[in-house]
Amino acid sequence: PPRPDGTFRADGSITLISGGPLTALVDTGGPWGRDHLVELLATEGLRPNDVTHVICTHGHSDHVGNVNLFPEAVLVVGGDLSGPGGWYRPTALARGVPHVLHPGFLEVTPTPGHTLSHVSVVVRGTALGTAVVAGDLFEREEEEEEEWMALSEDVGKQRESRGRVLAVADVVVPGHGAPFRVCRGGEEGSGEEEEEEEGEGGDPEA
Repeated sequence: PPRPDGTFRADGSITLISGGPLTALVDTGGPWGRDHLVELLATEGLRPNDVTHVICTHGHSDHVGNVNLFPEAVLVVGGDLSGPGGWYRPTALARGVPHVLHPGFLEVTPTPGHTLSHVSVVVRGTALGTAVVAGDLFEREEEEEEEWMALSEDVGKQRESRGRVLAVADVVVPGHGAPFRVCRGGEEGSGEEEEEEEGEGGDPEA
């Protein structure tokens, strides 16, 4: 909740996707969490230079604050694709076309709404099925509609993007909370959510 002076605390979820030739990080948190991010990677036996891909779901400071820790990684921010030394490569993300990092396993898909260039990461073949790391398309599992709508650049596009993600995901990793399970017809639950963890996948081809 906001403080009396109107400020509030926020930090984005950070997701590591590993288990293949690609080691990807989705979102990097805020710059105030730099040292903690390095410590978290170390608990997985990783240094920043071991990360091959960094995908930032959107450009807000609590999601892109530590991209400079990964100068050797391929970087996707919204529709931009760049790499070591500062090369850029065109993508069709801005035209609504997913960018495949590893066919059948890992892709970046456009999910506009929270920001118009917002993207999510689809990870197939995990132990829990298809996981979608969704950034601020979903703030957290139990959110009021008014909450995400108030933060949205385009409510209609975000509603559509949320529906597309819920149609394919078994697990959603939201931008500011624990992963949750997506429940569909015939399963117990609300039809959307139940807490769980995301899985792994990948390949370094940009």
